[in-house]
Amino acid sequence: DTGCCSVSDVDDARRVAQQLGIDHLVFNFSEEFNAHVVDPYVRSHAEGTTPNPCIECNRHLKFDKLIERGRQLGFEAVATGHHARTENFEGKLRLARGEDAAKDQSYVVHMLSAQDLSYVMFPVGHLQKSQVREKAQDFGLRTATKPDSQDVCFIGSTIGRKGFLEPRLTFHAADVVDTDGNTVSQVDAVELVTLGQRRGLNLGGGDKRYVVSVDVPGRKVVVGDESGLFTPVTHVDTLVWPYSDDAQRLNSAEVLVQGSAHGERIAARATIDGDAMTLTWLRPNRRIAPGQTVVLYDPSDTYVLGGGIVRG
Repeated sequence: DTGCCSVSDVDDARRVAQQLGIDHLVFNFSEEFNAHVVDPYVRSHAEGTTPNPCIECNRHLKFDKLIERGRQLGFEAVATGHHARTENFEGKLRLARGEDAAKDQSYVVHMLSAQDLSYVMFPVGHLQKSQVREKAQDFGLRTATKPDSQDVCFIGSTIGRKGFLEPRLTFHAADVVDTDGNTVSQVDAVELVTLGQRRGLNLGGGDKRYVVSVDVPGRKVVVGDESGLFTPVTHVDTLVWPYSDDAQRLNSAEVLVQGSAHGERIAARATIDGDAMTLTWLRPNRRIAPGQTVVLYDPSDTYVLGGGIVRG
């Protein structure tokens, strides 16, 4: 099927390696992938949160197990095709945005530690995507015109999210109520509803209404107008910092925050207490679904300073 990790992708990698005259090694990390990516993805839906499996794959597989295996085999570095860069910033090696702003992937690799950054290479990070394709064409690589991967790699396009989850968890119907508590509809699977959702709620016509709360144990979805999606603060945990002193240095600092892979950057002040952080938005910001990742950038919107997972 389609995705970034399908059988056809493995074949493409093998053929490209053959064209370039380099070894093609295949490692089986399926157990780790299930434990750290697939199982948490299912569990998050059961709990009513919105997971980001691509980030968890990078965190636990591509930049954990793969780096570990690379060191074991004596490789000098792990090179990846992510559109990101490493640069010195204020005397430290930092992850920086890729040159191609439309393809920048620093958000999804934000969890890299200082030690990781010293071992990882981003050879296309200084290029536009069009330049990468031109170079691939110059080398005669079969992947030169291959479409970018878009979907969650382990969910086939023919079954979709519902089809993937249905055999793995029990769906529960839920009442859809307005902010006054009046029942206005029902959904078949509360586990598939996410904050900010507007479609698929069986609401019929009328004014636009959005999901402002999801209560899986209570089998209830609350809908309201768009104003109910804005908040002055966001609470974050599971924090990651490239350097051990970053949390102390950034406490009470003003940062730019990105809440999705290509989302708008919003200014906030970070208050950090151990493994918890409160982001106070400089202007009310649309709420980010619990389970999603926020990444902190410096005021120039260039360098990754840290990140974490939204908890409400």
